[in-house]
Amino acid sequence: MGARLRVFLTREQDQTLLTLRTADVPQKVKDRAEVIRLNAHGWYVEKIAAHVNWSSQTVREVLHRWKKQGLEGLWELPGRGGKAKWTEVDIVFLEECLKKEPRTYNSPQLAKKLATERSIKLSPDRLRRVLKKRGSIGNGPGKATKENKIP
Repeated sequence: MGARLRVFLTREQDQTLLTLRTADVPQKVKDRAEVIRLNAHGWYVEKIAAHVNWSSQTVREVLHRWKKQGLEGLWELPGRGGKAKWTEVDIVFLEECLKKEPRTYNSPQLAKKLATERSIKLSPDRLRRVLKKRGSIGNGPGKATKENKIP
């Protein structure tokens, strides 16, 4: 068991952390706010860790970030996670190809076209999800027929 770690909150800080429970913020932020409030109300680090199913080291990191950065310490820093391999221009290029060319494409064919013409390697599944999210449905009829298939 480590040294006792305790934060003290003003009434305004406690109220702010309480309102984060119902605010439109990421779940991680809500969890971190709850951890800080529990500690301020006298809970030990080990008890908080068991309550939120985290390691005690994670709880300690959250409490130290609160002491050092305050409210801003609850949010993730920008730039975390994987970066997109494609740009908006690449997807617009594919959408133009779908509109202008008379043939139909499936996602592996589009991924191959993107790799050969733009040197962007994107899996067919990922490409399909990106296009679907943008609302780019395609240029062909709902069903592939012999007339619209090109080998």
